[in-house]
Amino acid sequence: MSSASTKTTDIRPYVPARAVQSDYPLIDSDPHIKRVIKYARPSDYAAGIGAAGVAPGLMLLWEKFAPSYVGRGGFASIMRLSGAIGVGGGFLLFYQRSILRFYGFTENQREIDMDMREMVDKVKKKEPLYGHSTLTPYMQGVAARNSRYSALFIHVIPWFNFVNHNQHGVDTAKYYQQAERELEVERLAKQKSA
Repeated sequence: MSSASTKTTDIRPYVPARAVQSDYPLIDSDPHIKRVIKYARPSDYAAGIGAAGVAPGLMLLWEKFAPSYVGRGGFASIMRLSGAIGVGGGFLLFYQRSILRFYGFTENQREIDMDMREMVDKVKKKEPLYGHSTLTPYMQGVAARNSRYSALFIHVIPWFNFVNHNQHGVDTAKYYQQAERELEVERLAKQKSA
């Protein structure tokens, strides 16, 4: 067999994101972890900090009402462990509250406005909407399929999107249209002032 006949083309079908019905508009079905943290509200931080304090707080409460008598050194290690568990759980709660707004499962008007502003600014600067990636398009698709809507199962498997890719389940034309409108307004304003 010749090498030309065994060579296959690397054309892979695009698998679109499944549309999930929600009460609010979808912003992104697979947001990068940096965007999720950046878009978080103060209430998300408060909920995360409150949840982080539950585990060590319960340990202190239990020690008060039912002392373990492990001594000073033993109780300190218990508090460190419960503190670490609390911080982990607090972060997961904080992250999930923020990402559910991207999915449109909770009220998200503030995030819609922030998303539009961020993406329109990127369009005006001629930057890629979702950042640069060193991965091949195929591997970007694999990453997208593995982490899309992953926060719905975050209580079992914490899985975050660390990959920049262009498969986010939304029509990006709205960003380009808004950028065109804003550039036209800016152009007209310059003509008026000149």
